[in-house]
Amino acid sequence: MLPYDVRMDFNNVGASPLGREFVGFPSKRGIHRQVLRTRGSVKFLMKQGDLLSIEGLHKGQKLLVAALDASGKHKPEALGLTSAEAIDLSLFDSARLSSWLLGNGHPDPQNLKVSTLEAEGELFALKASEACTVWIISPFSAVDLAQGNSTSEIRISKKPAGNALEEFLPEPLGDIREEFTVAKGTAQSYTLREGEYVQIIDAEGQQCSDFMAFRSKGLDRGEEWMIDTTSTRSMVRGAYPGPGLLDKFFDARMRPMMNVVQDTCGRHDAFGLACTGRGYEERGFPGHLNCSDNISFATEKHGVTPRNAWPAINFFWNTWVCEHSHTLNTAESYSRAGDYVLMRAMDDLTCVTTACPDDIDPINGWNPTDIHVRIYKPDARIQRAVAYREKENAPMSVSTESAFHPRTSKLTTQFAPARDLWAPIAFPGVGTTAEYWTTRDAVSLQDMSGLRKFDIVGPDAEKLLQMATTRDVSKLAVHRGQYTLMCDDSGEVIDDGTLFRLAPELFRWCCGTEESGRALESLAADMGVQVRIHALGNSLPNLALQGPNSRDLLKEICFFQPTVPNLDHLKWFGVSVARIKHREGAPFMLARSGYTGELGYELFCAQDHATEIWDAIMEAGAPYGIEPMGNAALDILRIEAGLPAANAEFAPSVDAIEAGLSFALDFRKSDFKGKVALERNSKDPRRILKGLMTEVDDTVLAGAPILLGERQVGVVTSATRSPKFECTIAMARLNVEHAADGTELKIGLMDGRMKQIGAKVVPIPFYDPKRERARS
Repeated sequence: MLPYDVRMDFNNVGASPLGREFVGFPSKRGIHRQVLRTRGSVKFLMKQGDLLSIEGLHKGQKLLVAALDASGKHKPEALGLTSAEAIDLSLFDSARLSSWLLGNGHPDPQNLKVSTLEAEGELFALKASEACTVWIISPFSAVDLAQGNSTSEIRISKKPAGNALEEFLPEPLGDIREEFTVAKGTAQSYTLREGEYVQIIDAEGQQCSDFMAFRSKGLDRGEEWMIDTTSTRSMVRGAYPGPGLLDKFFDARMRPMMNVVQDTCGRHDAFGLACTGRGYEERGFPGHLNCSDNISFATEKHGVTPRNAWPAINFFWNTWVCEHSHTLNTAESYSRAGDYVLMRAMDDLTCVTTACPDDIDPINGWNPTDIHVRIYKPDARIQRAVAYREKENAPMSVSTESAFHPRTSKLTTQFAPARDLWAPIAFPGVGTTAEYWTTRDAVSLQDMSGLRKFDIVGPDAEKLLQMATTRDVSKLAVHRGQYTLMCDDSGEVIDDGTLFRLAPELFRWCCGTEESGRALESLAADMGVQVRIHALGNSLPNLALQGPNSRDLLKEICFFQPTVPNLDHLKWFGVSVARIKHREGAPFMLARSGYTGELGYELFCAQDHATEIWDAIMEAGAPYGIEPMGNAALDILRIEAGLPAANAEFAPSVDAIEAGLSFALDFRKSDFKGKVALERNSKDPRRILKGLMTEVDDTVLAGAPILLGERQVGVVTSATRSPKFECTIAMARLNVEHAADGTELKIGLMDGRMKQIGAKVVPIPFYDPKRERARS
């Protein structure tokens, strides 16, 4: 049965809004874009006439293309290609493609045929002559990857050939049972069976959509058990649930009704009502369409009692409660074209979705548009995810599972997004405190794959990095690394990380964000240097093996060729290439580095070898007391070790000196980005980073004010309860006049005035101030 459709005249809004936008507002139009990196693969569902544009191929670089029909057979003619050859699954991270083929009943991936696309220019265009599923692959040897070689990233765009609305819709996530469009200013009701998924899509961007769900069995009995926003907020301890542990909407009896599985916007409202007729009347718009009336009209046939005002989940509505005035504020929506929320029904449900008609407020960008709804069958088995964008206008990707997830997911369900990957927070079988002590006393293993990695290759690689980073790259030998910074012209830190030299003209930059890559690309263009910057994305997952037993453990499993440094040769920040156990074992890059203040190593490998390496480490580590570790324990360790973090110690408007990173600045270099500003600021800094030691266990949050009497003299940048010192410790940015060791200050809690705890200024790091353990 088709969903109930309420159709009314839409007053106060003009013709179809496709292509009609306010000047200066974010564009609502979009094309499906994806980025393909070394050993990666991307998938597109193509209809007849759809066009793929491929940019970024360099001379000699190859791509593999599979155009698959419904049976999973490669039909190169569907994209105007001719040749076909057997695929070599070892040349890329094939798990995603293999899983898709097997999950869709297609032949063994080993028997797949593909076509080869070689660079002859900067732009390729492939047009589909028939419907097909297209996989595009960037092949590369895992051994070459571990040794520091890589390929450039490829940008692929798909322009649909269908109607205007199809241009905005994201690719389907599974087998669709039903889909429909909720026209602007209307509402539609529909039913979900237990286990089915509903995807509510803001097709054109900046469009609010109210949602409500009722238990169908309750309606059959005349009972209206619906989503209760107050119960939901109380249960998830947030404004609304999101993908992860706290992902459920509840009814008034606190019984779960729906899981939030994916959310690409991450900004909604569950506080106010759906818009009401009264709300428009009191502002001079009597008779204006409103979502509350539309919800009543759409659900009346299901036995739902009409209301003048409906509580609802307002998807894509940007509201917040001001922390000072406690007023409910609203502004333009953050949603972009194609953003969506995906939920799974935990019971048989009757639902209603609106496309809000508000054209007098900013919530719809003053330009109401349609909402699209897809219902997927229960066997879709869609992974939980949130949206990730490297930059505001970059293509959207959704968070995926790390290559180590098959192992970590057996040990914990506590995951949080780390850039575009799910990272373990803690392992309940061990516990955060035990994970901490295991790292201090024995050895721990952590999935750190969310780190960003870039290969900088070419005859001018050193020249570029000498200008881009704050340490002297000319002194960096092959098989060595250095902790360094990238700053802007004002000396503010763009990113920090470790720079490894793998060959005379080959460097690997392991850092926190993709902004490093953009800064390098921009600087390379300005300097006119011969260099390529290859973003590795998730093709090089990595582990942190940390603790005093880490070296002895690695001796059990590492094989080194005589041409590279072995474990006995690796000093602090040394780097080498090793294999698991023997010369034919899984290859990986091994660096003596970490983020804990302990002796430790980091291992970087291809995705296909991730579980093999995890298993080898855990098996060999059993006699050494190894345990897995999550991000919660890591944060305690790095604060005790006085190690900085982005958006904490260094943040916008904070230069490298104020962030406590003077040790990473080499003013003897002739020049680097930000040098002039940092030299000036180093002579007379206003604020410096110091430690604070308390005698209490109170929870202190970043941003808490530091007080001397009535005056604020600093701010907490990071804080934790230290198991080592058995009290709360903090790193803080203090005015230099009050930063002498031993100075007695107060940390303001609550509103900064009602409760204050005493703290003494101390040097950082708190733990092992000479870094002797990491150097041991």
